[in-house]
Amino acid sequence: MGMIQTIKKAGVDAINASNPLNIEFGIILDSDNLIIKVEQKKTLSKEFFIVPENLQRYEINLNHNHTYSNGTTSNSLEKVVIREGLKNGDKVVLLRIKQGTQYLILDKVV
Repeated sequence: MGMIQTIKKAGVDAINASNPLNIEFGIILDSDNLIIKVEQKKTLSKEFFIVPENLQRYEINLNHNHTYSNGTTSNSLEKVVIREGLKNGDKVVLLRIKQGTQYLILDKVV
C-alpha cells in the first residue's frame, strides 16, 4: 500500500472511530428468521441484530372456568397476544454499533 493510500485509510479510520454509532432504518423481510433490509443497500440476518424484549412476541394462555347459576360449567383455553412482535413489512429504527457488525433494533416505525 502506497503512502497516499495509507494516509487515506488512516483518515477514514479516524472518522469511523469518532462516530461509532449511527441510526439507520430497515424493513423486516422475514420475521421468522429475522432478515432485515437495511437502508435499501444490504440485507442482513439475525446474527447482526440485538432484539429488545419489548419487540418480541408475547402471548399468554388464559384458562376460563365458569359455573353458571343453573349448575353447568364451561372450561375454555384462549391465547391472548400482549405484543405482536416483529412482522414482515415492519419498518424499524436501527442503531448501528461496532462499525456495522451489530445493530440494536430500537423500535418499530409507525
